[in-house]
Amino acid sequence: MPSQGWPRPVPLIGDRTSAAERAADVGAWAFPEAARDALHDVIAARRDIRRFRPDAVDPAILERVLTAAHRAPSVGHSQPWRFVVVTAAETRERAARMADEQRLRQARELEPEAGRRLLDLQLEGIREAPYGVVVACDRRTPAAGVLGRATFPDADLWSCACAIENLWLAARAEGLGLGWVTLFDPDELADLLGLPEGVVTLGWLCLGWPDERPPAPGLERAGWSRRQPLEEVVLHERWQETGATAAPPVSHLRAPDRVAVVRARDEGDTLLTPPGSLGVLDRYVDRLEAVGRAGVSGGELLLVGARHPVSRLGVSAFPDSVTDDVLSAAAAGVSAGAVAAHAAGLGFRVVDAGTSTGDLLDRDALSRSVADGLVERGRLLGAEVAAGHRVLAVGEVGIGNTTVAAALAAALLGLDAGDVVGLGAGSDSAMLDRKRAVVEGALARARREHGDLTARPGQALASLGGADLCVLVGAVLGAAAGGAVTVLDGLATTVPALVAVALEPGVAAYLVAGQRSRERAHATALEHLGLEPLLDLRLRAGEGVGAAMASSLLFQALALRHGIGRTTPQGPAQPEGQRRSR
Repeated sequence: MPSQGWPRPVPLIGDRTSAAERAADVGAWAFPEAARDALHDVIAARRDIRRFRPDAVDPAILERVLTAAHRAPSVGHSQPWRFVVVTAAETRERAARMADEQRLRQARELEPEAGRRLLDLQLEGIREAPYGVVVACDRRTPAAGVLGRATFPDADLWSCACAIENLWLAARAEGLGLGWVTLFDPDELADLLGLPEGVVTLGWLCLGWPDERPPAPGLERAGWSRRQPLEEVVLHERWQETGATAAPPVSHLRAPDRVAVVRARDEGDTLLTPPGSLGVLDRYVDRLEAVGRAGVSGGELLLVGARHPVSRLGVSAFPDSVTDDVLSAAAAGVSAGAVAAHAAGLGFRVVDAGTSTGDLLDRDALSRSVADGLVERGRLLGAEVAAGHRVLAVGEVGIGNTTVAAALAAALLGLDAGDVVGLGAGSDSAMLDRKRAVVEGALARARREHGDLTARPGQALASLGGADLCVLVGAVLGAAAGGAVTVLDGLATTVPALVAVALEPGVAAYLVAGQRSRERAHATALEHLGLEPLLDLRLRAGEGVGAAMASSLLFQALALRHGIGRTTPQGPAQPEGQRRSR
């Protein structure tokens, strides 16, 4: 390793601290104890206020409170909130009437005693408080267009709720009272304020000087509920309740512990380069470091071939004989995979996994016992690579195996044929239609005979997989069990990784996406595994060519990580002043 001695480049903007500083004092970012105590005092003293004094509030105080609300976190930094400040008496009167109407309606739907308690609730704050603040959420931007909302489309509403909490706590710190009223028909309230289509409200906030100073939350004092003890609302690892959904499979593999993960990132922070200078490669080098494989001594490309009866259904542009031709060329060291392995400095091994017995459409590809035996065969191969302290790169060859991989991916991910079938090498639109029909029929048969396969990866592999995919599943499992990282190639190597992760969730920490191919299901499978590909070159070669190329990049990145000069630890960076706006 190069000698340490260069000064660490300190950025002129942004975070000036180094990993060494953060590791030396992990609590250095904390506020002084008095400030922390004050924050918790404000949180504990927050109350939902129902009675207000009519006295005016200094506009400067209102601005501070709204500024606090505007500093709330928001999904994708979208800041979807708009604060409609209402002072007009006629508007507040109409809002109060609308709330009273809804209170009466809801009271009729409750049990008699609960209904009476609802009618006892004081809503005069809408009329009394000098300010009404309606937090409106502008939802007109499609969820898919905001970072973080595509998967949680209501995250914009949650962001606005965070703004309300900030506003509430800031108001309490100023001595103001706030009451949150949600007894409204949302459309009526939107019409009252002239909100456009796509902008929704989160109720009405009454804001002003309180005419009550309750020692405990009002609904708790009124007997509606009590605050539950913390231990009743904190769950560890997953939901704990009788009749809850089945737990995910317990992995016998250990993902890297968080200390190893942080140590790897800290090591990268000492380099005489900007943090993250190698992009995706940096993350994968961190992964190698975290699993203890920073000093890997090369790797091996495992090429697994097999024959698939489904090819006879017209789903491939090439005859079955091509499989044997490529395997022969691979054994002679002149196939695309063999040459790519040699160029990347990888060892090369060829495995003929045999022939599946079923064509997927009419019968299972393999019996369960045969599939399990092939997985075990692959497990031994993967373990052997791991024992040599090497990286495992995987490739495949087998006419028709993209159809097999697409069907298996659909079964595992609960997708339809149209979601996973794409044009294979040399295919045309007519062949694409046949391929889609075969996958559709195979899925229907397998689901009819075996039920839902999304949670039964072993059965899915036997029913819709193939001999080569079984061996690859085992190889990935065996390598991970021995602490070795596997570099994936195209769809027909990524789908076995899906099976492996379904069987042993800890495997996911040992995977590297070598490339993203043009197969339709490949991007979906990689997303499910949470992997970002190193290469996106529209490769169609198969045979592990993409995995070999990516392995070469990985080795180069490791060389950079170990060869670049290190910076010397500096004194603590001067923190930016932590000013309290007044």
